[in-house]
This record gives sequence, structure tokens and C-alpha cells, in this order.
Amino acid sequence: MPCLYLSAAHKSSGKTTVTLGLARALRQRGRQVQVFKKGPDYIDPIWHGQASGRPSYNLDFHMMAASEIDDLYARHAASAEISLIEGNKGLYDGMDLEGGNSNAALTKRLGVPVVLVLDVVGMTRGVAPLVLGYQAFDPEVRIVGVILNKVGGPRHAEKLRAVMARYTTVPVLGVIPRDPRLEVAERHLGLIPGNEMAEAEACIDAMAGVIASHCDLAQLEALAQLAKPLPPVVAPAYCTDSAAGLRIGYLRDRAFGFYYQEDLDTLRAAGVSLIPINALADTALPALDGLLIGGGFPEIFIRELEANESLRTQLRAAIEAGLPTFAECGGLMYLADTLVWGETRGHMVGVVPARVTMGDRPVGRGYATLRGTGMSSLATQDVEYPAHEFHYSALGSLPSGSVLAYDIVRGHGVDGRQDGFVHKNLLASYCHRRGTGPQGWIAPFLKLCAQQRM
Repeated sequence: MPCLYLSAAHKSSGKTTVTLGLARALRQRGRQVQVFKKGPDYIDPIWHGQASGRPSYNLDFHMMAASEIDDLYARHAASAEISLIEGNKGLYDGMDLEGGNSNAALTKRLGVPVVLVLDVVGMTRGVAPLVLGYQAFDPEVRIVGVILNKVGGPRHAEKLRAVMARYTTVPVLGVIPRDPRLEVAERHLGLIPGNEMAEAEACIDAMAGVIASHCDLAQLEALAQLAKPLPPVVAPAYCTDSAAGLRIGYLRDRAFGFYYQEDLDTLRAAGVSLIPINALADTALPALDGLLIGGGFPEIFIRELEANESLRTQLRAAIEAGLPTFAECGGLMYLADTLVWGETRGHMVGVVPARVTMGDRPVGRGYATLRGTGMSSLATQDVEYPAHEFHYSALGSLPSGSVLAYDIVRGHGVDGRQDGFVHKNLLASYCHRRGTGPQGWIAPFLKLCAQQRM
């Protein structure tokens, strides 16, 4: 199945812009395009889906077993005509000194050729040793071309092409000039959770226009054919029949929207009815067997969330009555007493007895590992759970005697020691866990919902 892995020498080289533009340009050529993202990320996959017209999926060595990566990739690539995998950070970067969880490791595992997106600001002859070094560092990684990004002008482009032709055998597949339209789009990436889709469409169309004009789409498609055949697909079976018919609400609006597509697929495959709830506009809570509150940007919508007092009151009453609820990061912030960002503050749901304050720097950032305390049915005692976190907010001191679901092995969580506030059938944490899989939260959560329904 044709596939390209879009990587770089370092982060902020323009991989996302190229991925979005290429996905939309190929779609405009009539191709069915499937996009994947390496590593934990909620925002880029939203944009991927907007560009390609198909949901994007995360591939992550920390959160998934290697066999699960194989299966997820194979299942969704098989239904497309071409796939794109957007890497994170640089090609050889990762937590592991040996590179076992790097982009390079993923390209080798899946047998996908690599296109390097290189930021060439201030660079001419130096591009050659950079590319040669990346080739020599691991000869098993197949670098089939480069896209030169942020090129200063025609003379700069001519020099770069000449250098690449003189010193390397790697083809230049595109030369992208500095373009203010792309700079505007880049500035908004991560700030549009779905509430400005008209602007997002304009940004993606602009990216596609630049890619179509300055990259060799035909050659890119031809090189994608070098990808290895897909591994066999094995259908997962993580949930039981007891989940069929469950009504699970999930907050999905401008303030909340961070859910892995794989997890939503798993819930639907289990027979669950997913009921979207708009925390900004819906004033009544529907009849539910369980509730999910994913991450997002509640701090941007403090006034609107506070104004919807009817929904906040009903949510608090439902959780106090025992409604199984799983909340992460932005969901935890929403469930607190008060949310503060600068001079703006507002009352939230009030189930978590603490104030959340937004800061200017990350409090918790990166991969995390949690160890269950046994105080929640979703976090078995002494079992370690892979997770990740990215939050600028901090939770004020919880009352003494508060119950926490996790001890922190790696990461920050609530206070650097623990995470996961537990109250009745609520588990609310800063760290994000994968829902699907044998260590996922979905299976125990659906079991809890089924028990409560009975």
C-alpha cells in the first residue's frame, strides 16, 4: 500500500504544513488519503482529518504495543489509496538512547520510505552534509527525497538544488518558499479546536496550493509505492457484549474535543451509543449510562462555560448520584470549583474541590507513567499505565483525605506525586491514557457503566 513518512531534522521544520497541504492536494487529485500521526497528539489529527476527509490515527510506541501499531496502521491504510505518516520532532529523536521509539524505528517497522522536510533558512551548502549524515546514521532507514522548506527565493532555491545534485543522490521533491499564508496558518495551529473551521479550510487550501505548485506530486506518489505490503489485520476484541446499548455522553464542542479516534471507534464497535454534548450551548443533560470529558481549551471559554449554569448543575448532580465519569486534563479543569486565567475567572462544575489556575509555562509535559493505587476500578493497584500530559494549568491544593487513582512514576500529574482525583464513580486526571487495548480505560469503564445500569 503506497505510503510516505514525513519527517525532519528537528521539530518546527514545517512537517504539519507539508502533511496538510499534501493530504489536501492529493485529495484534490481524486485520491483517498489516510493520515497518521506518530506520537501523542490531539490537535494535528483534527487538522489531518479536515485536510483528508478521513479520521487520522495516532501511532505511539509508548502507548501501544508494536503489534497494535501494526494492526491499526494496516486496518486504516488498507481502505485508502495512499497514506501519509507525520512524524514528531526529528527523524532520530526519541526517549530511548538506542532509538527504539523514534520515527526511524517506526519507519523501519512499517517499511515506509521517508521524505525529509528541511528548514533551510540560512543554509546553502550545509544541506548536503546534513542529508548525508542522516542517510549514514542508519542505512536501514530509506530516505527517498527531501522537501526544502522556507526557501528565500529563486537564487536560494537554485543553489540548494545544485548542492543536492552535486553531493547527494537524494532527489529534491519540492522547494517551498517562505509564504505569509503558511505563517498565518502555523500561528493558528493548536489554537483552533474546531470552532473556526471556515478559517481552517482557507488555511488548508492555501497549503495545498503551495504544495501543488512547488512539489512534484507525481514523483511523491511514485515513491510512496516503495512502501512494504501491509501486515495482516487482526480485529481487536477488548470489550464485551455487556457494553451493547450503553449510552455514553461525551463533551464535544469548541471547548472540548481531545479524543483519540481509535478510542471512539472502539466504543462504537462495542455497541455503545455516543451522545455528543455541547457544554457551551446544551442546557440539559440527556439520559446517560456514562460520561466522558476529554481535554481541550476550557480556559478560552471560561465565561461561556460559567454562563451555562443549568448544565453545570445537572452534571454535578449526576456525578454525585454515581454516574460513571472519566475526565482528562481540560475535563478535570471543568470539573473544578473555579477556573482562573489571568484576570478572567469563572465558576465551573464544582465536583473537584479545588481551583485551577492557568500559567504561562507548561506544568506537565511529555510522556508519563502512572501506577494504579487501587482506589478506582479504572486503575488497578500496582499496575503501571503508559500516559502523556501537556498542561499549563495547576490544581490548587486538594483537601486532605482526597482519594487519588495514580502514583506518578514519570511525569507531574496533579502535584508531581499523584494524579487522578476519585469521587464516587468519577476519575479525573491531568494525564491522558489510551482507551483501547488491554491496559486501556475503555474496558473497565464500560464494565462499570454496565454494572451501574443494572
